Amino acid sequence: MQGTRTSAAHSHCMTLANEIERQLKTGEIALTSYAAEHSDFIRFNEGKVRQSGHVSQANVTLRLIDGQRQAYSTFTLCGDIGADTRAIGETLAALREGLRDATDDPHLLFDTTVWSETTQRTGRLPSPDALPLVVAQCAQGLDFVGFYAGGTIARGFASSSGSRGWYEVENFNFSWSLFDASHRAIKSHYAGDAWSDDVFAQKVEEAAARLPVLSRAPRTLPPGRYRTYFAPAALQELLGTASFSAFSARTQATARNEFYRLNIGEASLDPRVTLTEDLTLGITPRFNDDGYQRQSVPLIEAGRAAARLTNARTAREYGLTPNGATASETPSALSMQAGDLAYDDVLRTLDTGLYIGNLWYVNFSDRMNCRMTGMTRFATFWVEQGRIVAPVDAMRFDDSLYRLLGSELERIGAQPELLLNDWTWGERATGGMKLPGLLVRSFELTL
Repeated sequence: MQGTRTSAAHSHCMTLANEIERQLKTGEIALTSYAAEHSDFIRFNEGKVRQSGHVSQANVTLRLIDGQRQAYSTFTLCGDIGADTRAIGETLAALREGLRDATDDPHLLFDTTVWSETTQRTGRLPSPDALPLVVAQCAQGLDFVGFYAGGTIARGFASSSGSRGWYEVENFNFSWSLFDASHRAIKSHYAGDAWSDDVFAQKVEEAAARLPVLSRAPRTLPPGRYRTYFAPAALQELLGTASFSAFSARTQATARNEFYRLNIGEASLDPRVTLTEDLTLGITPRFNDDGYQRQSVPLIEAGRAAARLTNARTAREYGLTPNGATASETPSALSMQAGDLAYDDVLRTLDTGLYIGNLWYVNFSDRMNCRMTGMTRFATFWVEQGRIVAPVDAMRFDDSLYRLLGSELERIGAQPELLLNDWTWGERATGGMKLPGLLVRSFELTL
């Protein structure tokens, strides 16, 4: 179904890029970024469809550069080549007018090499007509609340120097919660580009098997440090919050980086900790809006800082070398090296302590020591002698990643889980993380 549509999107994007270059005047440079999607969205409540829809949209961000001056504008495409060509002409005229009074940008830097990069991957997605039937069957008798988003995501880039980039994938992201009579819940998710009814059914079944535990009297724990296993989704909350700036070259240069002490060699993590901006995962484009091709970047190797994500503006301002990072210098395909703790052995190895499936409201309490605070919530259980015995009431934590990934780290999960970015505000996002679970000797609960 998507094959013809995606081919048309690629063709339309490159036709517009060529038209932009045709309309340029002597000395002008254009950098063009393209974003599009053809997505299905379905919201479920009590295992039934409560809302569904389809979104087809595309937009172009046109960046006009003349010397050291630049201006940009984003406009929506209608899909008609004649109308979109007229929009290009109007946009270029407006940008030229804006450049007349613009001052030089001292940190302007973009790639002028010529390259070509294409990623195009067809997935196996559930039919939006058939999915409600699958959910109804798997969730029979369960209070199932969830949100499905799936379809095609496309990103493109073109520069007037001749570079061309295209990224187009089909994938899905489905998150849901199972509620019991007390309104406690177990949250689950399923994401990827190859849907399987059997895998989905198994995930629902695994979550449902833990529902009876939620009906037991919750365990109230006093503040203190507890032996803890973090499921991949819980670790995602911690690393996701840290990733906003902890791997950024700019925040390191301005001494605002949460891993500042790690980056200058004053601190280290457990030697088993290796984190990479891993472009081989194929979940994000291999090019950025400044025209640079992107490669995998080692961020932490064997517990010690390696490289930092450096975009063009940071590189120009601080005399560094850009490595294809996005403007935010946030990892978009963060991968953590797996360990040796098999999933089936997690509870036995934990023995007595906390099993944390998710964390909420994570933020920093002490940035320079990478200390974080937040709340436990969904699927947090008390485990005794390798058996889940009770849910745990929501509690606040306050602890440092230096501890959790350093002195307190005991085991790393052997099966990393792909956790795609579920952001849909404005458009579906690319990227995500591939993370294992973590077993730590102690995790600090404060109230």
